[in-house]
Amino acid sequence: MFSTRGTAISAGARGCVGSAASAARARQATDGPRTPDERNHPLRVAVIGGGPGGLYTAALLKRLDPTRDITLWERNAPDDTFGFGVVLSDETLGGIEHADPQVYRALQQHFVRWDDVDIVHRDTRHTSGGHAFAALGRRRLLEVLHDRCRALGVDLRFRADAPDAARLAETHDLVVAADGVNSRTREAFADVFRPRITTHRCRYIWLAADFAFDAFRFEIAETEHGVMQLHGYPYSRPSPGPHPSTRPTGPRNEGASTVIVEMRQEVWHAAGFDDMDETESVARCAKIFADALGGRPLKSNNSAWTTFRTVVNERWSHGNVVLLGDAAHTAHFSIGSGTKLAVEDALALAACLREQPTLEKALTAYETERRPVVASTQRAARASLEWFEDLPLHLSQPPRQFAFNLLTRSRRVTHDNLRLRDPRFTEAVERGFGCPPGTPPMFTPFRLRGLTLRNRVVVSPMDMYSAVDGVPGDFHLVHLGARALGGAGLVMTEMVCVSPEGRITPGCAGLYTGRQAEAWRRITAFAHERAPGTAIGVQLGHSGRKGSTKLMWEGMDEPLDDGNWPLVAASPLPYRSDGQVPRELSRAQLTDIREQFTAAAVRAVRAGFDLLELHCAHGYLLSGFLSPLTNRRTDAYGGSPEKRLRFPLEVFDAVRAVWPEDRPMTVRISATDWAEGGITAEDAVVVARAFAAHGADAIDVSTGQVVADEKPEFGRSYQTPFADRVRNQAGIPVIAVGAISSWDDVNSLLLAGRTDLCALARPHLYDPHWTLHAAAEQGYEGPGVLWPPQYRAGSRRPQTGRTDAPKPRLTLTD
Repeated sequence: MFSTRGTAISAGARGCVGSAASAARARQATDGPRTPDERNHPLRVAVIGGGPGGLYTAALLKRLDPTRDITLWERNAPDDTFGFGVVLSDETLGGIEHADPQVYRALQQHFVRWDDVDIVHRDTRHTSGGHAFAALGRRRLLEVLHDRCRALGVDLRFRADAPDAARLAETHDLVVAADGVNSRTREAFADVFRPRITTHRCRYIWLAADFAFDAFRFEIAETEHGVMQLHGYPYSRPSPGPHPSTRPTGPRNEGASTVIVEMRQEVWHAAGFDDMDETESVARCAKIFADALGGRPLKSNNSAWTTFRTVVNERWSHGNVVLLGDAAHTAHFSIGSGTKLAVEDALALAACLREQPTLEKALTAYETERRPVVASTQRAARASLEWFEDLPLHLSQPPRQFAFNLLTRSRRVTHDNLRLRDPRFTEAVERGFGCPPGTPPMFTPFRLRGLTLRNRVVVSPMDMYSAVDGVPGDFHLVHLGARALGGAGLVMTEMVCVSPEGRITPGCAGLYTGRQAEAWRRITAFAHERAPGTAIGVQLGHSGRKGSTKLMWEGMDEPLDDGNWPLVAASPLPYRSDGQVPRELSRAQLTDIREQFTAAAVRAVRAGFDLLELHCAHGYLLSGFLSPLTNRRTDAYGGSPEKRLRFPLEVFDAVRAVWPEDRPMTVRISATDWAEGGITAEDAVVVARAFAAHGADAIDVSTGQVVADEKPEFGRSYQTPFADRVRNQAGIPVIAVGAISSWDDVNSLLLAGRTDLCALARPHLYDPHWTLHAAAEQGYEGPGVLWPPQYRAGSRRPQTGRTDAPKPRLTLTD
């Protein structure tokens, strides 16, 4: 639903293919058997499902080759439709225009276009412009596609169930299953497609209003039962008003809008919607959002409350049967990509069938092309739907920041492109954040106890495995020194181990000897002298059951071939099935390890570190106590969350007691184990609150790496929702990590109030001067970043060559 020109260019708008081959147009369809070569270019096509994806596929395939015999089955009547309006992005419309100008012209007559998004929160409305939406009624869209299919000669069969897909596959060259989220075809071949269907936590109902909103409208209602939200947008224009000299002959058409009402399942139950019929539900929704509707009623079309389901398939084709649209994948309505994805699937499938020499290669190419685009859209949709599921987290934000947070929730709309769309709105958000004029959010200062960081960029801890006997050498000096010169506000060491047995690998650095402390002092002195204003922090940890392994590039987490040392952990559970079984720590050993941490902290003071972080993440020793998957103890240090927290808190208290009062301490946690029965996001809030109560100044929110069979959900900024939750529920500053890759991401996350600091790892491996270059690329010069005088001549971004824009995916002529 919320799909704008700021989104990534879709696969449906890339590449170029030539005109149809004359030989293909000359082929004649027959009912008899075909040769293998003829079957590679399907002449007899069955389409199951008469939604936009199925209809557009049929039209494109028939247009590409008029000799094709194409039959489409739709079990509903031609004028039956569910939902009211659809939104299409500029990229999708461009793909349609190039592939079938006639369809584009027919649709263009009915588009409603607008630029603004209105966000109403606690009686305050903020408007952001420049978003370029295009919408039309779903019924109108289907009518255009019906007309086009009939004109081309597609056999449309309404009120008719399609024959069994397996039977169609025997009698047709190609079967396109566009039969929706409840696809019977997908279920019939579930053992091949291997679908994964996730049901989410909100209930929603799809309704309409008999007037056109003048913007895309989001409105929040805080009721006695809980939070509810309205998503509304126009899809039909108001009719022109009468000329002043003309007497009106009837009521004026005020257009129409889609209205979706959504709320958490428990709110829906508490409000009694589960006991209401359709009429009662519609009336109740109109009453709750009477201000947004101007007191007007809502209407339904066999509307029912439902929960959204995300559909993912491991495969999209089986023999000559291929999935398309919602049958293959779904994306939450809050980013408006269902129809968009289906139409782009159709474009790609038609193009691949034309480009590839065999049907098998065509279907493989189709899936190869579309899968990454769909996966990216589904990640954005997941981020958006989870933002709305967790809407109460953000309600206390100032209204303008709340509006910015909502607009950037999917990570596809960012600070930078929002600034291009609506500079006035974005500048107002920046002022509310505290940005001086001309200062990007990332270059504002942040204070932790007596330490003021000059900007919000952190070089994340990265294990280098390059120490000798735990002593950091010239490599560490150059590695950390380069990143200190690179402009970040805080540079963190790798995990520095508190004992020889606490190392992950033989190459891990330590702080368990005076020699190691002196070597670290050499590094901190360089950073403080050559990069004044840059803070340098140390991360203290113990490997626990993940120790005694090879260097990362020799075999990550693989046990050493020889020279192993004994491992200890909360419980005697190996990290890997082929790994060493650790000893369960006794009470006396716990005391010894706590003292190792405090001794290392004392050495860290002498070494000149500005900040200390306690590593309680990634399955290392302290993390192993926190997770129920790795802590099976039955004593005072295992069982309930409070007992599992006991030893990590004892270590924190001991270190805090010897660490200077004016220097901050942070704690890195894994906010989820990405595994059933492990730590969850809700548990992470409990853990964060406990450390905050003991004096932690910030929580460094990472995830996973606790158990070997984890199933993380990777993606851009994929860990930041966990930081957001900790920050807004535990009320403590946070450091966000996890595939934050651009300065635009950093600015967006900060302005939205999802984090206080951003830690980046791989970008700093790619570019040690990432922060300096971020300043140059944004044209920023100020106190938030300091160029070393030796590098000053490089502070202007070099010129680059031009690049050509992508060409349309499928281009045909009338």
